[in-house]
Amino acid sequence: MKLKDIDYKILVELMKNSKRSDRQLAKQLGVSQPTVTRRRARLEKEALLEYTAIPDFKKIGFEIMALSFSKWTSKAVAEMLPTEDFTKNVQMFFSKYPNVIFATTGGHGLRGMDSASISIHKDYSDYSRWVNEIRMHWGNYISEFETFIISLKSSQVVRQISFKHFGEYVSKTSKMSKH
Repeated sequence: MKLKDIDYKILVELMKNSKRSDRQLAKQLGVSQPTVTRRRARLEKEALLEYTAIPDFKKIGFEIMALSFSKWTSKAVAEMLPTEDFTKNVQMFFSKYPNVIFATTGGHGLRGMDSASISIHKDYSDYSRWVNEIRMHWGNYISEFETFIISLKSSQVVRQISFKHFGEYVSKTSKMSKH
């Protein structure tokens, strides 16, 4: 799907506040309400737009966010990673864990780590079980595993997870204005 300028504008405005009606968006963007409705439906159909609420994890009883990084063994990289079966196995593994909000392979970033995930946990015991599951299932394929643990109970969190700020950033980029 080739995005038009109006599509980018709708996406940005919805990142800032997804609760706005098509009428409100149309007024903000200076286009008709049917145009917004039609373009939003197309964005939804093409899976470029997904709606979700981002809760305050602490207030709903979660204490830990974990940023986990792993490095595949050279055998896994050479023999397993390139195969479709391996990719499906990884996808099936992560599908069993709805507390994992993001997972990816590739990159070779931090100290050669080539996989990363973000997970949310009720407490340290829950987090420990998660790490043990990874080690039990993937231990033969992972040479290193590290996690950055974030206490969601801390008053040190300086910005909660939100796409509002990202929407503002996107609206200011020159790339967006060229589409």
